[in-house]
Amino acid sequence: MPDLRAELIANLDESEWEWLIPHVKRDAVILVTPKLNLLDVGIAIAGDKISEVQQWIDQQLLAKPSTVQLGEWNANPNKRFSTLIIQPYVLIQEIPTTSE
Repeated sequence: MPDLRAELIANLDESEWEWLIPHVKRDAVILVTPKLNLLDVGIAIAGDKISEVQQWIDQQLLAKPSTVQLGEWNANPNKRFSTLIIQPYVLIQEIPTTSE
């Protein structure tokens, strides 16, 4: 899958929370815990590695953002995330702020 990896590496980006809100409204955002590599998750989803993805979901390493998280992020629209689009989803991973 080197071609897929290269394509996804090119699509890795950073985004402010405010830019992600339209994707949340269409229920397309998936939060990836920092314990996982965002690129590896994208490759697994794009490659239909169902058992691997299901295991991450079961371990709560992949999830839809909670109401509490959405509230925190809405209060800080400049919060930044690493992002990767795997149609129809947008994978996000929080970027820790330097003041934390």
